[in-house]
Amino acid sequence: QVQLVESGGGLVQAGGSLRLSCAASGRTASIYAMAWFRQAPGKERDMLAAIRWSGSNTYTAPSVKGRFTISRDNAKNTVNLHMNSLTPEDTAVYYCAADDTRYLSDNYNYWGQGTQVTVSS
Repeated sequence: QVQLVESGGGLVQAGGSLRLSCAASGRTASIYAMAWFRQAPGKERDMLAAIRWSGSNTYTAPSVKGRFTISRDNAKNTVNLHMNSLTPEDTAVYYCAADDTRYLSDNYNYWGQGTQVTVSS
């Protein structure tokens, strides 16, 4: 089992920045990839970015490319999502996820509890 805890959400003004962090614990040696998703009220959950646990492969969704960046710190078992130029449309619950085999998939096996990001206009 892998446990994930997100932090860094909150209220920010439009145009501002936030950094979300996800700390993994438990069987972290089994992690193949981690990702960030978000779900806004009344909308489906969307993948924003993903990163393999080794190597340099990353993915950023076209909808946030150029504004959001995913990074990892293997020594701390942490994955971060750096978000810039935020707009009210970025308001959502943001989730961290991890999996033993999947990378670009909606069906990650492990999920955090989510952290709320609210962007005011």
